[in-house]
Amino acid sequence: MSSRKRRKPECRIRPSQDCLEPEDDPQLGIHRQIDDDDDDDDIDLLSFIILREMYLVEDYDGVKWILADAEAHQLLHHQDDDSLHIEFEYEIDARLTFANPRLKKAYIALQAWKKAIYSDPQNYTANWEGPNVCAYNGVFCAQALDDPKQTVVAGVDLNHADIAGHLPVEIGHLADISLLHLNSNRFCGIIPKSILKLTLLFELDVSNNRFVGPFPEDVLELPSLKYLDLRYNDFEGPLPPQLFNKDLDALFLNDNRFHSIIPENLGNSTVSVLVLSNNKFHGCIPKSIGNMAHTLDELLLSNNELSGCLPEETTLLKSATVFDISNNKFVGDLPVGLEYLQSVEAFDAGHNLLKGKVPESLCSLPNLQNLTFSNNFFEARDDICEPKAIQGLVVDDTNNCFANFPHQRSAKEFATGIWSKGAAQAYSCKTKPQAFISTTAEANTTT
Repeated sequence: MSSRKRRKPECRIRPSQDCLEPEDDPQLGIHRQIDDDDDDDDIDLLSFIILREMYLVEDYDGVKWILADAEAHQLLHHQDDDSLHIEFEYEIDARLTFANPRLKKAYIALQAWKKAIYSDPQNYTANWEGPNVCAYNGVFCAQALDDPKQTVVAGVDLNHADIAGHLPVEIGHLADISLLHLNSNRFCGIIPKSILKLTLLFELDVSNNRFVGPFPEDVLELPSLKYLDLRYNDFEGPLPPQLFNKDLDALFLNDNRFHSIIPENLGNSTVSVLVLSNNKFHGCIPKSIGNMAHTLDELLLSNNELSGCLPEETTLLKSATVFDISNNKFVGDLPVGLEYLQSVEAFDAGHNLLKGKVPESLCSLPNLQNLTFSNNFFEARDDICEPKAIQGLVVDDTNNCFANFPHQRSAKEFATGIWSKGAAQAYSCKTKPQAFISTTAEANTTT
């Protein structure tokens, strides 16, 4: 479910016209103040320059681009002041009529949002004009949950519209929406605090955009939220522990810039799908993961910097169909009890520092279709774990230490590698990773 490929930006250094700074507009809540105090003007200018420097963003291929003027404007002015303006501050044509006040507020929100759009190559929002908001592209109306006699905007879906812009504070006026789908656009900046007003929001998908900043903790206060998709953005920093106390069904955080340990209360999570791949998470998998035995269907932790041994609690995940820990720094033997992973269809432990034996208990799992343990230091396996031993099971065993088998590490590579001088034997899975690193360093020093 996490295989969707990130769409590359059209230009590496975005021209200023791609994200033009919005003019003064009461609907946007943007009011420039003229102050005769030159010192205050200097401070504002300095803050703006510093902010631009702070938000240099590096794309995944190493090319840097800077946030455009309007993106920096939104970050500077909205992160501390996300209060919704009262209605009289908005200029609405007196000739416009609305079926109810909720549709009027939705009109205010959508018009502010349209003004926060800087590029709409498909003209997706071209018909966002007039009071009939239920006819706008991507806008869906339904009966209000608390009053079936009233029609309200119940959802906004702009998936794959290729729109560039930011989310205005007025998005908080869409208080009746249960879904907000924005994947595969070019929205930038931060998630405004006014999203707290969306108390009925059930699904939030902002994937494949250009959002920045720390994890948007405000979304954790949304009482109805069950599906959260932040993947393919530039969020960074640590994950808040309260994320895993939130009653969610699915959580996608892959392909961002998160950099932290995985909080110890991971096992409190109720998600059926957890995708943390392609970040910079480090440390061990929390043992509390065993508490997810009856709920977790898919676990993807690939392409991080996780280390230590696999906790035996991972073998309790009897409902998991996908188990992917590839491209990390896990060490030691596979845990005992893999035979309990009865639902697993895909098991990928490739590109780690695992050693020892690949057991029959893993290879003979009844639903297993793809088994990958390549690029490790395994030395032994049961016959049933060899490629083509089981019809229909795809096995990748390359770059290990299996004697007399093709595409394996050479004896010299193994002898001079991380497992040299008995370092592996000296390592216990109960030992902290730092102790193992020190032991390995000493062994290699004496080589």
